[in-house]
Amino acid sequence: MSDYITSNIKGIFIDNQVKRSPITNNVSKNAGSIPIIYGDFSSLDDRELKKGYVYLVKYKGRFFKKCPGTKFYNCCGYKIIHIGEGCPLNCSYCILKAYFSHNSIKVWANIEDLYMELDKVFSNREKFFRVGTGEFTDSLAIEYLTNYSKYLIEFLSQFKNVILELKTKVVDLSWIDAVKDPRLVLPAWSLNGIDVPLKEEMSTAPLEERLKAAKICAEMGFRVCLHFDPIIYYPGWERGYKETIEMIFDYIKPKDIAYLSLGSFRGMPYLFKFIEENWPDSDYIYFGEFIKGIDGKLRLFRPIRIKQFRFMVNLLRKYGVDKQIYFCMESDEVWRACLGYTPKDIGGLANHLIQLSFAPFQSTN
Repeated sequence: MSDYITSNIKGIFIDNQVKRSPITNNVSKNAGSIPIIYGDFSSLDDRELKKGYVYLVKYKGRFFKKCPGTKFYNCCGYKIIHIGEGCPLNCSYCILKAYFSHNSIKVWANIEDLYMELDKVFSNREKFFRVGTGEFTDSLAIEYLTNYSKYLIEFLSQFKNVILELKTKVVDLSWIDAVKDPRLVLPAWSLNGIDVPLKEEMSTAPLEERLKAAKICAEMGFRVCLHFDPIIYYPGWERGYKETIEMIFDYIKPKDIAYLSLGSFRGMPYLFKFIEENWPDSDYIYFGEFIKGIDGKLRLFRPIRIKQFRFMVNLLRKYGVDKQIYFCMESDEVWRACLGYTPKDIGGLANHLIQLSFAPFQSTN
């Protein structure tokens, strides 16, 4: 699994403050031929970080965060467990590459501090949480080095009011051994049109391998999450996304899917400039018509988005996926045009996804 990622990691810097962390111990054991350097790195400015290197440091901020959505569009209410920043995968459209100027990977190795904060947050057993680690990094891209997800699963197993989503574009199921109750973990894979990974998602696992992993999880009692985000507009996109959707159901059944998101490619103007400068062959930024939304991001002209969304919704419904579908950061108008209802009609998007996440518990009561 790790070969296509390891080649993107040039070295590992371990700050002296986290030398005794269990995360550090794992990295030291699993690094193989990747060089490791110990020192004082916590005070380095982002501009001093080396591209392609992993930094294990002590994090001094809050680990538990709200999704950085916007009030102008419907946010899913996802809560973030912040375990690090950056990603070793190489996707042309990745906002992280443009947003984090250092282009390295930071891992918050002071996991004991993370435990202390989460214990306080989740101690109210009457409140339910849908959390994930895949917002500022890929949840599993360097799991083979850190075993971070495995530790997190073990810790969270005491909280029946917390469901953890592990969102990734790689195949690593090493964390499964730590799971006591598969209802509490949602393995999740990002998908795209059949043509997209070959050109725009370098260093990721092939789509078929992701779906094979999803099948293994489903057979072991997990429900999985699938994310088409960003959906790319390019010549032949209908065929590409149709093939991917058909492939999904070669491996898993609709009942195996907890929820499935659809999100159109979007980003701040500097992301488009970044893609133009660093991915000259990525021509999808020139197709369609991009306009500035009320959140300041450039996104495809609404009629084009609706055309793509309707196409995919109709296909997914044909295969039996319906109420699990939701849109990432879209307006009520888009929801109504594509699904026939708005988040308010289903009790709010965040609440709806909480209900979908905890549905197996409700069915056994």
